[in-house]
Amino acid sequence: MPPLRTLLTVPMSLGLLALAPAASSAPADPATDGVLPLLVTQGEAPAAALLAREETDTHYDRAGHGITRADHFRAGSMTKTFIATVVLQLAAEHRLSLSDTVEEHLPGLVHGAGNDGRALTLRSLLTHTSGLYDFTADTGGVVPLSPLQAVRIALTHPPAAPGRFAYSNTNYVLLGLVVDQITGHSYAAEAERRIIAPLGLTGTSFPGSRTSLPSPHGHAYATDGTDVTELDPRVAGAAGELVTTLADLDRFYSALLGGELLPPRRLREMLNTRTAHGLYGMGLFPVKLPCGTTVWGHNGRIDGSYVRTAATVDGRRVLTFRVNTTAIADPGLEPRLLTAEFCPPTS
Repeated sequence: MPPLRTLLTVPMSLGLLALAPAASSAPADPATDGVLPLLVTQGEAPAAALLAREETDTHYDRAGHGITRADHFRAGSMTKTFIATVVLQLAAEHRLSLSDTVEEHLPGLVHGAGNDGRALTLRSLLTHTSGLYDFTADTGGVVPLSPLQAVRIALTHPPAAPGRFAYSNTNYVLLGLVVDQITGHSYAAEAERRIIAPLGLTGTSFPGSRTSLPSPHGHAYATDGTDVTELDPRVAGAAGELVTTLADLDRFYSALLGGELLPPRRLREMLNTRTAHGLYGMGLFPVKLPCGTTVWGHNGRIDGSYVRTAATVDGRRVLTFRVNTTAIADPGLEPRLLTAEFCPPTS
């Protein structure tokens, strides 16, 4: 598998998710409570928090001020894992096939500038191998749009080479439209019915156009220090709309990887990175740590918030951390934190 540092990333200025770099080959760090404060002192975040669980054992740490365990926050592209789960559930119910073309479900929508929905499958959207242009490269991730507006912006650009991994928020906006078309309900309603309610994720929601966060919540800051707590989630839609909590993300990823949301065959498909050349599954990506452990999860970046969840492949051990700003100044801190949590200390 090629090193994850070779992943194409969405520039930080876009506000939405950019895939995290892989862990380095540095030696294992001390426990996470020793690394977490570095997100503030070296990562230049106003505050950081971490919630980790291993079956019945849970620990919570925070650094800085203005962040609490119960806070609601914007989770950016963590939304993609929820959307991918809904799509795979629909596949398990034989309401769609991953080999279906986009044209079959959204006739006439994807065309122009060399784009052709007849040549794109749902699998290519899930794995970011469609070649579709990322609409946020034009909007900066700060312009509220309808799903159709977002897609139309993307379709003014020619596609990248199909079959090559190229992270694009447009893929998941289209998947949201596919869910709407197949079920007759919004992707938000389907995620609520299929995931949020069954798992009891009481702090998780799809806010639509609501600019405020539910209580309790802290403040969110752009990298220049501007308060961006109020934000229209339509800048992201199905690619990054989610609002949630640390505990809910831990619960969701643990349940997903533990087999509570998908039958075994569909979960194996979700974890299969062959289509994306080892870089991405479907709404999840792997990171191999220096000790040899591979963790699965996703991360999300939206104006004023960066969040990351990683878990063992069986979901028994999971960690979620967040900062209340758009990006971590020192990107090497994330792999250090994952290593500290998932790699046993050497004697």
